[in-house]
Amino acid sequence: MNWETLPALMYHSVSAIGGPLSDLAVPASRLTEQLTALTAAGYRLVGLSQALDLLDAGCTDRLVAVTFDDGYRNFLTAGVPALEAAGAKATLYASVGHLGDRAGWLGRWSPDFGRLLTWEELAEVAAAGVEIGNHSLIHHPLDVLPPDRLHEEIVRSHDELEQRLQLQVRSFAYPHGYNGRRVRDEVRAAGHDNATEVGRRLHRPGEHRFAVPRLQPTPEHTGADLVELVSGGGPQLVPVVKKLAQPAWRVARRVALRTGRTLT
Repeated sequence: MNWETLPALMYHSVSAIGGPLSDLAVPASRLTEQLTALTAAGYRLVGLSQALDLLDAGCTDRLVAVTFDDGYRNFLTAGVPALEAAGAKATLYASVGHLGDRAGWLGRWSPDFGRLLTWEELAEVAAAGVEIGNHSLIHHPLDVLPPDRLHEEIVRSHDELEQRLQLQVRSFAYPHGYNGRRVRDEVRAAGHDNATEVGRRLHRPGEHRFAVPRLQPTPEHTGADLVELVSGGGPQLVPVVKKLAQPAWRVARRVALRTGRTLT
């Protein structure tokens, strides 16, 4: 391979909110600034599947994969115009079981994010040239689900997206980022050919196509800040610390599954 790294960006809501989840919402003006700065710096902004295809074909462009999780309505009203202003493409991962409703997994903070796209609005997003990816049915951490529930979360959501939108769904985003070999195998078997996690680092040649890591822009990142983040990959200590903490978090997620507690 003739490429060294693929930066992938993970956005959520295109809005401005306060509170502990404020980093998951980037206002439209800031999003436009960030994307435009990347384009001006010589990066080509595309969706994740397109980025991987281009790299496989030997493309030497400086690529950045742009992704949005969950599928909030403000992606259609504010995100799509920001992408168009920057000449960018993207992948939107839809939480299929919540379309037209609130992001129930956010608990008491869900009203701050507004409702998710309806099926009709999701079709509008696809018609605007945005890749539609799968974000499961109910946005529960998949690595602690029993086999039957895991299968339903991945297969049913994939098939429903393809049938209702009449398009191929190639990419998957793990809810909360959690995955493992069992989850990745199920995602592949359902018909996806790539998937993404959180990771907070750059994707490199030879790494798992079903666990592409992403960097998270925040409202505090200026356009110049994001160019720097993309070029360097951010602090290297964060991915290491998160990896060390995974066993303890897996136990916490299993407890949450049994008790019905909300995870954010």
